[in-house]
Amino acid sequence: MKIIYKITYPNGKIHIGKDLTDSINYFGSASSDLIAQDFTREQRRDFTIRKEILWESETASELEVNQKEIEFIRKLKSNNPVIGYTQWPKPEK
Repeated sequence: MKIIYKITYPNGKIHIGKDLTDSINYFGSASSDLIAQDFTREQRRDFTIRKEILWESETASELEVNQKEIEFIRKLKSNNPVIGYTQWPKPEK
């Protein structure tokens, strides 16, 4: 199963990504350094994130999954630093 997921962090910021293996333990490739800047040491002691599957397909090609990922990134604006941690594609101006 190929999926597009949304990760929501305690501060409400999100990361949109894809997983071509449907691993229950995969939580994305957002920049740890970027995320760490938004949380104090104390906040990091008890840290809960939420993973939601936004879309899934057993038959989509990798190209279709990539296109769907970009569609969700743009729709939810997770590439806007105020809203999320997704760094690509750059926000449209």
